[in-house]
Formats: sequence, structure tokens, C-alpha cells
Amino acid sequence: MAKRVLTTESGAPVADNQNSATAGAGGPILLQDQHLLEKLARFNRERIPERVVHARGSGAYGYFEVTGDVTGFTRADFLSQVGKRTETFIRFSTVADSLGGADAVRDPRGFALKFYTDEGNYDLVGNNTPVFFIKDPIKFPDFIHSQKRDPFTGKQEPDNVWDFWAHAPEATHQITWLMGDRGIPASYRHMNGYGSHTYQWTNAAGEAFFVKYHFKTNQGVRSLSADQASELVGKDANSHQTDLLQAIERGVNPSWTLHVQVMPAADAADYRFNPFDLTKVWPHSDYPLQRVGRLVLDRNPDNVFAEVEQAAFSPNNFVPGIGPSPDKMLQGRLFAYADAHRYRLGVNHTHLPVNAPRTAVVDNYGRDGVHATRNGSRHDKNYEPNSYAGPAQTDAALAAPLAIHGWTGTHEAPAHTKDDDFFQAGELFRLMSKDEKGRLVANIAGGLSQVTRDDVIEKNLAHFHAADADYGKRVEEAVRALRED
Repeated sequence: MAKRVLTTESGAPVADNQNSATAGAGGPILLQDQHLLEKLARFNRERIPERVVHARGSGAYGYFEVTGDVTGFTRADFLSQVGKRTETFIRFSTVADSLGGADAVRDPRGFALKFYTDEGNYDLVGNNTPVFFIKDPIKFPDFIHSQKRDPFTGKQEPDNVWDFWAHAPEATHQITWLMGDRGIPASYRHMNGYGSHTYQWTNAAGEAFFVKYHFKTNQGVRSLSADQASELVGKDANSHQTDLLQAIERGVNPSWTLHVQVMPAADAADYRFNPFDLTKVWPHSDYPLQRVGRLVLDRNPDNVFAEVEQAAFSPNNFVPGIGPSPDKMLQGRLFAYADAHRYRLGVNHTHLPVNAPRTAVVDNYGRDGVHATRNGSRHDKNYEPNSYAGPAQTDAALAAPLAIHGWTGTHEAPAHTKDDDFFQAGELFRLMSKDEKGRLVANIAGGLSQVTRDDVIEKNLAHFHAADADYGKRVEEAVRALRED
């Protein structure tokens, strides 16, 4: 078998890839050594900016198969028939740490899923928790700054973390999730995924419904204690990546069952709390889970950089029958996610293989920019409308319109009867077993006791007291004991 010939970027064969060209044996390197200069210049540019959040991640390809009839709620084609399969790509991630961070840490996990549907790509961007820390995107940069490395010390600081939470009482519910037993998943395979946000489905008759997505792991939920996680990080900082990679390579294909909660659109206005509040869950007794289908992961990426780091997900990639809701955090992400990818990967990031539609035809008037691969020909115009048979609008909205009213301005969300920041955190605490409560309290106290300001500690304790009297009492006693040691 003939050897493959090493070439430069321009295709010229490389004569020597072991020695740089010099002025005589042992002399200085020559500027004319094109191969050397090209290799060094390319090496300097191999990295792209890492994600500000969700930097550390793993990915896999798979498929989604419909197993339940949901055509009464949505006209989305990929959900139109029991048995229909759609290719998918998923990216799991941690949130706060950098690309070189460890996997087994106490942190929410990203659960971003791309469906390569016949009507275009549909991106569902969620987490492994059904709620989040804040409910308004204007707080998001500040929240992330408080959780990331401090500008002076260069490490995450309990003072920053808990000071922000002290001023964000709506975070109490998510803190209870994060500090509880599911705060450190044993692997990506052993955790649930949630769309977290509220989305809109629209059926063929134009009826609108609001939905929440729940991906239940078929491997069973498994989590790590703080001690188990510390030990695992010391053995393999890439433990979740290792587990996912090896499982799929062995043919042990992880899977999740997708359920949705469905709320008729008319219910939203008078529901007892704001159904578009990302810090709240919908009780299953109000809106039971309805089975939709099965997600299976069966193929690892061939190149992590090309297919995981360059994967771009945006929640504004909808398909007919699915659209946004008035969820303020979702509304903010509709802009922020796509804009992040334009910065990291360029305006033509959708041309990259991992991001490009599989079966749907892309036909629009986007032209030029870095790495453009679809610029058309002499017969294609780059404006619309035109008289040259170019692509035209359908006049068919993807989803039902959302009613709006009132004056523009910076408003707090309208109050519902049970719109407080603490009652669901208290309900979650009361659902826990005695041992689960003990571990939750120990995890919170371990971090809160490191805060140097008494007023920040007191503000956070007040949130736990407001959620549940016993919850607050136990955290307060545990913090006091640790600070007195």
C-alpha cells in the first residue's frame, strides 16, 4: 500500500518534516522555510475562544424515536408519527468551570440536544435540573461572574457565590437542588435532562399549548457524594467524558425517555404561580407527564474539537409547530446563544458539518463572511423580493402568536397567587428523606460557613428559614458549628 504524501496547506509535498531549513548546518533558521512558518502560525491559531459558560463538555450522536402520539398538541413533523426516527447530536457540559475543569464537580449540567429534522434543525437547550437560579436574563452576566473565578484570586470564592445568592432569593429552589443528592451526577448517562424553560407547541388546528420537557434516564439516576467526587476527580478529571465514550464504544448505548407536561394556553393567565418562571416547576398532579419518545446515543464523534467544541446550539432554532413562550430567561437566550456562536465560530458557523441540517435544504440570501461555503452562483440574487425565482416566504407562522398588552418599560413579572421565591424549595426539602436532608444541610453549610461577612450569611439563612422552618434551623446550626471550630 502506497504511503500517503504529507503536504502543505496549499497541497505541495513536504520534503522534510523533521528539520527546519537553516543557513548551513547549525546556522539560524531561514524565513523562507514556508512549511515551518505555516505550521507555527497554524498552531498559534488552533484554539477558538472557549464558551463563557458550559465550556467543559462531551458529545455524542444518536437518534430520537417517537413512541407516543402527540399530534393533538403539535404539528412538528419529526413528532408526527409513532416509530419515526430523527438523527440527533447531544452535548453534555458543566456550567461554571473552564474547558480544563474536572467533570465530577457540584455544578448543574448542560443538556443541549440538536434534532436534524426534515424541516430544519431544532435545538433544545436545557439542564439536568428542571429549574434555574434566576428568572430574568438581565441578571445572568452578574450571576455567572459571581460563580466564576475571582479577578484577583483567580479561583471561585465563597464570598462571591453566596453574596450573589443572598441578593437573589429566587435562587433558593435551585440551591436546594444543587446542594442535594443529585448535585454531582455519577456520569452523564445517569442523570435526567430537562428543557427547563416553558415552550409553546401548536397543533394543525392552530391550538396553542405550553410544554415542559423531561428526559428520564433509562440507566437510573446515580449521583456521587462530595467525598466520592473528590476521589474520582483525583483519579480521572475527565471521568464523565471517559464513561460516555467507553460506554458507546462498547455498544452500551445510553437512552432517555422523553415525557412532556402539557398546559392548555388558556390556563397560563390564572395559574396559581407564573408558569413561565424558570425558578418553578409545574406539579405533576396539575399536569401529568405524557410519554413522547426515546432518545438513544449510539455514535461517538470522530473529532472532539470539530464536533463538540464547534457544536452550536441556539434555542431560537425552532421548527413548525414549536415556538417560544413568554419565559423571560428563554427570551434572553434566544439572542445570547446564537450571538455567542457568531463570536466564537463566526457568522457562518451553521455551515459546519455538526451544525448543518442533514435533510432539510438551506436556501436563503445569506452571503459572504469568514468561512462562507454557500455563496450561490451567477444565477442567484442576494436580495429579496426578486424576479429570479429566488426563495420566498411561506406566510405560515411556526407557532401561534403570543398575546401582549400594557405599556413598555422595566416591569416586574405580574404576581400570581403563589408567586413567592421559597415555597417550592420548601416542598422539595420536605420530600427528602432524613439522610437526604442531612447531606443537603452539610453541603450548604460547608460552603456558606466559608463566607467572611456575617450579613451575607444572615441573608442566606433567612432564605432557608423562609422555605421551611426546620430547613433554616438546621442550616443555621450547621453553619454556626463549622464557624466555631
